[in-house]
Amino acid sequence: MAFDSSPEIPGPLLRLSALAGTFGTGVVVASAVLELGAAHWGLAGLVLPALIVNVLAARFAYSWLLARAGVTLALFLLAIALGGVVAWSGSASWAVALHVGGAGAALGASLLTTAAAWRGAPAPFASARDYLTLTKPRIMSLLLVTGAAGMFVGAQGVPSLRLFALAMTGLAFACGGASALNHLLDRDIDALMGSRTEQRPVASGRVSPGQALEFGLALSALSFVVLSSTVNLLTAVLALVGNAFYVLVYTRWLKRSTPQNIVIGGAAGAVPPLVGYAAATGSLALPALWLFLIVFLWTPPHFWALALMIKRAYAAAGIPMLPVVRGDRETARQIVVYSVALVAFTLLVGPWLGPFYTAAAAVLGAIFVGLAVLLRRDLTRARALILFHYSLAYLALLFAAAAIDPLLT
Repeated sequence: MAFDSSPEIPGPLLRLSALAGTFGTGVVVASAVLELGAAHWGLAGLVLPALIVNVLAARFAYSWLLARAGVTLALFLLAIALGGVVAWSGSASWAVALHVGGAGAALGASLLTTAAAWRGAPAPFASARDYLTLTKPRIMSLLLVTGAAGMFVGAQGVPSLRLFALAMTGLAFACGGASALNHLLDRDIDALMGSRTEQRPVASGRVSPGQALEFGLALSALSFVVLSSTVNLLTAVLALVGNAFYVLVYTRWLKRSTPQNIVIGGAAGAVPPLVGYAAATGSLALPALWLFLIVFLWTPPHFWALALMIKRAYAAAGIPMLPVVRGDRETARQIVVYSVALVAFTLLVGPWLGPFYTAAAAVLGAIFVGLAVLLRRDLTRARALILFHYSLAYLALLFAAAAIDPLLT
């Protein structure tokens, strides 16, 4: 899916990514020559995301740059493979020479890629406000709340402030990157869905598709680098998987193909608690899974309430949301079913998450189910709006209770 057939000049973010790839590759080559061991492999892992970003950006927005970026990545991966040969051969001189030579070739190719990317005057940055809008800060804030709660539950108390700040920063980059790529892929339907979405940065043309692609990829890569280098690899992988699932599985495929889009796609929004828990513990356990499933079950009634409010906009864009395909009454019935299942599950996992959490789940859940039942009895936009807004507060308060509980016991 190319965005523009013209030979568009790379923007500042891709230029910086190309420069980072070249500088990083040079450092990796130097560390190989100096035989720095584990540090050498760690540096290689940090450089790889930048090289992948360059290839993806070239593939979808700057096709004339793809050959150079692709060769650079291929040579870098070859150098990594030759590093395995070095280990297998017991650091034989011929294997070391091949490994260093492969890394040197990757550096040369990276220099050519960077030189090509820096030719000509790039389009200027869009406004800071538009870049901020691309990250969907309101959605991100709720995702960060669930991720933070996952850290508190994992740590069974207050986690290290430094670790907490680094984990939340990396998670914010992942969420922001996924949202920017969502803006990019949804720009066609955003333009059809009325005033709520038609003025979004990419749909309105204030940010070009290439700029949005660069921004989304850069944030996603930065998330992986931050989390893998300062938190742990599991946290970085989980954030990357959630990012990819949201962009490729939900946005690119499910959203446009099935009324069950939000049921399956809800898994992407349920990843942040896993990220937080893994950041605190370096592993996953049942409490992390329970937090994941809470968000997973919460997602359908939350988004179906929104879909009832803007059903005509979804219909105009050809998006098969449940109210468009099955009607309002069936949607309201499904909202009640999922709301009951959600609240029942939040109470069922109470023994793992503590008494304060369980009490909060009971009170908050009773209100949630009550509002869902009222919506089914009185199918009006006002009722859907109330449930939609309450569902946001519900999730934030429920996860806050899960985070507070370890502090009280």
